[in-house]
Amino acid sequence: MNWITRERPKIDRIACPWLIKRFIDPDAQIYYVPFDQIRVKARELDATPFDIPDTEFTHYEDRCTFDFFLERYELEDPVLKDMAVIIRGADTDDHSLASQSSGLWAISAGLAFNITDDQELLEKGMLIYDSLYSWAKHLQKQKHTQSSTEKLLLTVFNTYLDKQKSEKLKTPKWANELKEIIQDQIDTNLSLSLKEIAEGLQIHPSYVSREFSKYFSNLSFGEYIRKLRIEKAIDLLANPDHTLSEVAYLTGFSDQSHFNRIFKAHTGQNPSVYRKNLLKK
Repeated sequence: MNWITRERPKIDRIACPWLIKRFIDPDAQIYYVPFDQIRVKARELDATPFDIPDTEFTHYEDRCTFDFFLERYELEDPVLKDMAVIIRGADTDDHSLASQSSGLWAISAGLAFNITDDQELLEKGMLIYDSLYSWAKHLQKQKHTQSSTEKLLLTVFNTYLDKQKSEKLKTPKWANELKEIIQDQIDTNLSLSLKEIAEGLQIHPSYVSREFSKYFSNLSFGEYIRKLRIEKAIDLLANPDHTLSEVAYLTGFSDQSHFNRIFKAHTGQNPSVYRKNLLKK
C-alpha cells in the first residue's frame, strides 16, 4: 500500500511510517511531497494521505496521527501505547506528557536539520523508533546512574524538588473556571473544544494544553474528557432501559466498538459485562 504526506518530516511523519512498516504493512511505500501537491500525487500514486488536515489519518482533539493509527488498526501492544504518549508530547509540543518527549523532539529536529533528503531521513528515523521501541519494551526501569551513592543523592534531590513544586503549585483561577465549564457542558456538549474554551477564558490554547495535566489529575484534556464520559457511561449503564448503543451515543463515542475499547481500557471490563455485574449488586 502507498502512503503520502508532507515533505520535511520530523515526528509524526516518521513515527507513522515506522509503525506502518513494522506492524501494518512491511512493503508499504512512503512518499513525501510539497503540501500543495499531495492531492494530485495521491491520485497518481494511488496513495493514502496521512498527517495532513481533512483526511482520515490525522490529528483528533489532543491526539496525534500516531495515536489514530493505533486505534484504527487496533494495535494493542502496550509498548506502542507507551511510545504513543512520548510521540504525542513531542509532536504537539506538550513535553509535560512524558519526560522523553523533549529529547525525541530535539533528536528529530536535529536529524531533519542535518539530512535534506526525506527518504534518507526516514531511513535514519526508522533506527530511532526501533531504538525507542526497544527501550520502552526492555529498558524503561533501567537507570543510567549505577552506584548506590549516586542513586541516594538523586533520590534526595528529587524529593526536594517535588516538595518545592508542590508548595508552589496552586490551582490558578483559569483552571477552576475551566473545570466548571467542563462540568457544566459535558452532559450537553460532547464535542468540547479546548481551543474554543481557552479562547473564551482569554488564554492561549497552547498554554492551556501544556498546563492542563498539572491541575486535572495528571491527564491531558482528551484523557480527562474521556474519563468524564466513562463516568457518565457507568451511571447510564445502571439503567437497564438504555441499550449499549444508546449509552455509547449519549456519551459522545462515534460507535459502539470505539466505546467498548475505551470503556474496557478504563475499567478492565466490556460495558456488557460491567452492566451485568452492576445489576447483580
